[in-house]
Amino acid sequence: MHSKEELKDITHFLLEYANRLMGSGVHTSRVVRNTHRIGQSLDVEVAVSVIQKNLIVNVRDPQSRESYNEMAATPVLPISFDLNAELSALSWDAHDQRLSLDELRERYARAIARPKLHPLCVLLLAALANASFCALFGGDWTSRGIVFAATLVGFRLRQLMQARHINHYIVFIVSALAASLCASSALPAGTPTAEVALATSVLYLVPGVPLLNGVIDIVEGYVTTGVCRLIQALLLVLCIAIGLSVTLMLVRDGLL
Repeated sequence: MHSKEELKDITHFLLEYANRLMGSGVHTSRVVRNTHRIGQSLDVEVAVSVIQKNLIVNVRDPQSRESYNEMAATPVLPISFDLNAELSALSWDAHDQRLSLDELRERYARAIARPKLHPLCVLLLAALANASFCALFGGDWTSRGIVFAATLVGFRLRQLMQARHINHYIVFIVSALAASLCASSALPAGTPTAEVALATSVLYLVPGVPLLNGVIDIVEGYVTTGVCRLIQALLLVLCIAIGLSVTLMLVRDGLL
């Protein structure tokens, strides 16, 4: 049997854990399963409710029937597959090894405190990946080099704007505009695959994870959360289209 304070501590940890997963790009059913698994290891019943940008966790002692619930806003965090995998593994370890709450907190703190990739390393990898997309769609070596340079400019601009906490819709429009403007240099250069370079220069901005999570949430019954994620992702796609359209209008009018 758990006391009221113990239930409060468990609820606070589970809410932080679930919010970390939601904010880091995990679909809703996985968050719920992992949170329930940890709750079972601590001998409590857990209910998780997702309401747009908020998460509610209710914890109940099955013996005393006493419960405690807490709500918090879901943070917007960088997508990290490594962290998500590690936190999911933590839920299985809690279930198999019957970890105490203190052990869970310690391992959770170590997981989220692990050093992340340097922003410049992420920048270089993103540029290489986008140049690879250009090659995949038939771009020649000149177009690949142009896309690589355009991605460096656009992605770095995105990093700087995000560090200043500028509205992410504005970030996407400006980043798409900057990258496509750089890629438009392939047009007057007479590169045979200049159109491919221009079209693939903004692919690094496509919100693939939110789109995929939105579909998964709808299929698995979390319709409200799935629709919200899809709408947000589609708005970001619209912002990319706006940035690219401005460049195309400038090219059409002969201003570039």
